[in-house]
Amino acid sequence: MTAIAFPPAQSATAQQQFTALLESSAVAPLSSIGWIKVTGDDRVRWLNGMTTNSIQALSSGELNYNFFLSSQGRIQGDAVALALDKSILLGTAAGRVPALIELLDRFIIMDDVELAQHSSFGLVIAGPQAASTLATIGIATDDVAPLHFTAIDDWKGHKLAVLHAYSPLVPRFELWSESADTVAQLTEALVASGATLVSDEALNHLRILEGTPLYGTDIRDKELPQETAQPRALHFAKGCYLGQEIVERIRSRGNVHRTFHAFQLAGELPVAGAILEADGKAVGELTSAAAIPLASGPINLALGYIRREALERNLTVTYPGGTAKPITTPVTIPERNV
Repeated sequence: MTAIAFPPAQSATAQQQFTALLESSAVAPLSSIGWIKVTGDDRVRWLNGMTTNSIQALSSGELNYNFFLSSQGRIQGDAVALALDKSILLGTAAGRVPALIELLDRFIIMDDVELAQHSSFGLVIAGPQAASTLATIGIATDDVAPLHFTAIDDWKGHKLAVLHAYSPLVPRFELWSESADTVAQLTEALVASGATLVSDEALNHLRILEGTPLYGTDIRDKELPQETAQPRALHFAKGCYLGQEIVERIRSRGNVHRTFHAFQLAGELPVAGAILEADGKAVGELTSAAAIPLASGPINLALGYIRREALERNLTVTYPGGTAKPITTPVTIPERNV
């Protein structure tokens, strides 16, 4: 894969980068995402039998979020599925692409389905002014509904795909191209139009503030779908799929014993896997933690899993080094003092 020559990093501090994400517009490369192209006449029927969400309900240009399960209902991977006229693209963690292809390929028996790694280069622009910043460089997003994409045949002679991605706190758009040079030019144009170039760390801070779990960090192969608190990945009327029996059994019985949650920390930042305790008993674990550099002052936040009864009884929850207060997400940002 060709390396993208992005503009030199700006001198923005971590707080300035994060403020741009929350208050204006920020841009960053998307090297952490890879794509799998699914083709063949049976692709929709076959993939619908592999995922927790409805592939057959997607119209061309629409996308949704999916889990891939084992027969025991444990999560083996995740992906955004994007329906095109003659294929379906699966967007997942770049490092997971070969493993996910290998996993899925085992279930292609007599189906007319082919899987291949799809090379694409991308960037993300996020923030309240993301759409207006894109407009200044000639990319209109007014007609791109959330969880949809549109193709642009000619942006200064380049072909692009503009995806209105999931983001519960601020607008988020992803721009994809088969050309690394195109993405570099897009980044340079957006920065010149006022977007702040930000780091992966800033994007991770936004993810934690939103309460969005990351596969491999917050979602492991021991998790059940309903434990992740991601109903956007589940469809209960789509028909049969691998692991459905366990998902349906959980739904019919009412709930799981543990759930994914966000916490505001009073104390030191914990290491991943730090145990949560209440009334002298282990009630969960923390999977992500960070000092979030808000303009009003930094706050320590974490994501993790906690037993539901600890939440329902409003117990005091501690971890080695401090107290973890359960909070709702996306986190409400304190008003800045002007």
